[in-house]
Amino acid sequence: MTISTSRRSILKGGAAAAIGGSALASKHSKVFAAPNIISQTGSNVEINFWYGLGGALGERIQELIAEFNALGTGVTVTGLQQTSYDETGQNLTLALQDQTFPDVVLLSEVWWFRFYLANALLPMDELIASTGYDIDDVVDSLRAEGHRAGQHWWLPVARSTPLMYYNKTMYEAAGITEPAATWSQLREYGPALSDAGSQTYGLGFYQTTGDISWHFHGATWAFGGNYSTPDFTPTLDQGGAIDAGELWRSSVADGWATLSQDQEQDFVNNFIATGFFSTGLLTSLTTQAEENGFELGTAFLPGERPDITATCPTGGSGLALLNSGNAERQAAAFSFFAYWSSPERTAAWSQATGYMPVRKSAIAGPVIQQLFTEKPNYKVAVDQLQTRTQPQDVIRRLVPPGANIIGEAINDILINQTPTAEAFAVANQRLSDEAAGVVEQIIAREGDLTSGATVPDLPAATPAS
Repeated sequence: MTISTSRRSILKGGAAAAIGGSALASKHSKVFAAPNIISQTGSNVEINFWYGLGGALGERIQELIAEFNALGTGVTVTGLQQTSYDETGQNLTLALQDQTFPDVVLLSEVWWFRFYLANALLPMDELIASTGYDIDDVVDSLRAEGHRAGQHWWLPVARSTPLMYYNKTMYEAAGITEPAATWSQLREYGPALSDAGSQTYGLGFYQTTGDISWHFHGATWAFGGNYSTPDFTPTLDQGGAIDAGELWRSSVADGWATLSQDQEQDFVNNFIATGFFSTGLLTSLTTQAEENGFELGTAFLPGERPDITATCPTGGSGLALLNSGNAERQAAAFSFFAYWSSPERTAAWSQATGYMPVRKSAIAGPVIQQLFTEKPNYKVAVDQLQTRTQPQDVIRRLVPPGANIIGEAINDILINQTPTAEAFAVANQRLSDEAAGVVEQIIAREGDLTSGATVPDLPAATPAS
């Protein structure tokens, strides 16, 4: 099959540098059989996999690839590492233009949908059925986000949520024994955790637009607002979003919060007492806290209104298969997904990184339960997923520039101290303009705006009994 797409259907971008997917292989107790189509032909299939995670996370993926290749299933995965989710998405756009796209790609929650609309992705339901993959064991809320028009297009492997991380040592020095449960409480804590002379702050914000709009999402919900309605009408200029923005603006103006060029380093070096980071950084931040001599604590994202409990958005990434028309390569690519998301592998991946276990049986299994006992911070992350989490509003998640438009407005509020209502009025109009094209594409693809979406029931995940 030839995929035809244009720069109008998905965003264009730059080039990437290839690396080999080799790493030291580790032993694995379960041997995954070759896909039937490969067993029948006796062929060896090499597939290309693109991913945009670097540093320690990239090293973990390289190890995962090496472990899979060492199984000898007849499938060999070659990894192509890129610098970020955005670069992966931009490069995939170009690759679809000249037919040099990979077989399988790790796409973030704000990137996969544009490729779905461009008819570039393969629905995986036939492969799920033919391989006996236990799709019902996948955490409901996480798989629902990639389920459109009755089929699975994007399945979870490296899913995350924001989490509130705090420096227990700094908190105790300030006489604070518990993390803030609400934004109002965090505002009370802030001054005691800050010192202008030593340039320490009670709270730090990311300056990058994608990160800050993800973290602000929970604050907007906590104050009773939304980024948009389900029919893609932006609501950033209303109610709770304005209230949350004004609290954030005052936190910087009053001197107890700051924007950081490198929030992770400022946090681990004791310049910031509280920060919002992905659960995917939990293992890394735990190690760095130990090296720098302080105790790390984690907590749910703050709430505000007592009648609102869903104050945390999902995020992270999942795997999508490209619609190449080559059944053998597609089966091979799915076998790599099945390996990565197997209960044993997802438990090991979560333990090594902090990303969410994507299988219910893994959450209930001995590896994760022992991890919860030995390192309670990991349990906080999964408990938040089960009780406080919901998918992002569609204007950020499904409209390509939505995350950055919102993030630019938040930066304007914090850096320039622009009144929230003024900054968000401008952003709201931009969001409305950008959403119009996406709305047209969804209606053309699915017939209307909402019936194609799958909305999971809360709580977000239910471990297997």
